Amino acid sequence: MAGRRKPIWVKDAIEMVMECRKRGDTEWVSIDECDNRFLAEPLCADHDVPPFDRSPYDGFAIRSEDTFLAHSNNPIQLEVIDEIGAGQVSIMQIDRFQATRIMTGAAIPLGADCVIMQELVKEEHKGNKKFITIKRRIKSGDNISFQGEDAKKDQELIGKGTLINPGVKALLATFGYSRVPVIRKPIIGVIPTGSELLKVDEPLEPGKIRNSNGYMIESQIIRAGGSIKKFENRADEIESLYSSVKTAIEECDIVITTGGVSVGDFDYLSEIYKRLGAEVLFNKIAMRPGSVTTVANINGKLLFGLSGNPSACFVGFELYVRPIIRYWLYSIKPYLRKAKAELKSDFMKPNPFSRFVRSRMDYENDKITVKPVGLDKSNVVTSIAWANCLMVLPGGTRGFQVGDIVDILLLEDQTGSEEPWREKQKYSKL
Repeated sequence: MAGRRKPIWVKDAIEMVMECRKRGDTEWVSIDECDNRFLAEPLCADHDVPPFDRSPYDGFAIRSEDTFLAHSNNPIQLEVIDEIGAGQVSIMQIDRFQATRIMTGAAIPLGADCVIMQELVKEEHKGNKKFITIKRRIKSGDNISFQGEDAKKDQELIGKGTLINPGVKALLATFGYSRVPVIRKPIIGVIPTGSELLKVDEPLEPGKIRNSNGYMIESQIIRAGGSIKKFENRADEIESLYSSVKTAIEECDIVITTGGVSVGDFDYLSEIYKRLGAEVLFNKIAMRPGSVTTVANINGKLLFGLSGNPSACFVGFELYVRPIIRYWLYSIKPYLRKAKAELKSDFMKPNPFSRFVRSRMDYENDKITVKPVGLDKSNVVTSIAWANCLMVLPGGTRGFQVGDIVDILLLEDQTGSEEPWREKQKYSKL
């Protein structure tokens, strides 16, 4: 199975994958089940918010003109004629030198054009009447939340493809969405391969390791917004692996295999792609880790062959699988969000290919800083747990020093980017 492969640029690999992108269909779910889903339709206001002029504080609704001459040496008195609780509407209209006690959220009564907060007045009773004393001028409109100032009826508030977070869910409830239109999650089959793999609950044996890639990929799929269909670990035996991949293609929207994409004698996926009649888009990329990442297309469905090395597998997913999932979910920013950061530790390793280093981003003195975490080897798994970004070091460079400004890709960010990271130039011949 061995043979020479010609690597392609990262930007070309991303473009080839995204040429096969698809959009998902709409399904309706209960508002109780919509968290972390993606909107299938824009969210529009069906009424003004607030729906009426209301008070943002506990206080007294008054006429501003009655306070025109009010100050500490000239206090004015207003008679309190009514009291309005939240959810109530007063039938009393305020006239000259009158006031109505009002609670937070209650509708402003007729005749009033401002509210004075409760702690700014002195209350007293004279017989069976109640009065307040004011020692300052209040302007018209003070302390009023006006109808429609938050949102106007028919205004589009949230776009299609937006992730439903707590704030979006609050808007859905505000506008009566007991059922929410969301994008159906893509079903993604995950097939870990390798005769060396043990199940997570099996004891270690000489020459064996537990399957970590499968669980890692599943977690990445969930974070990206997809749905998982698990398949059993497959040993390096072509017939059983072929059967699993064939079944996965029939049952899933996207298929991911881990391992079996190198050029060793037991790496069978290239042969399986041939049997399936799949078109191999590429099988080597000018990047570290993950150079053997392979992608094929069969009948419009993508098969991602990710490396069996954990860090290479992780990076391959974030660069190539994640944007496909996010595009399916109608995101207009499907790629990892980019930023600039100041390097906090030397990284003197030469980079013949673009290198994606598992790193930790922090904020120090109003600037973003970054430093690698753990060993920078493709077979290392611990550094993935500590990383919140990928530091990108372009190919053709001979190392970086403390203080250098480098590109980073944010792993935990949900905002995303409209454009992927791309090589700025070709640093060397492939």
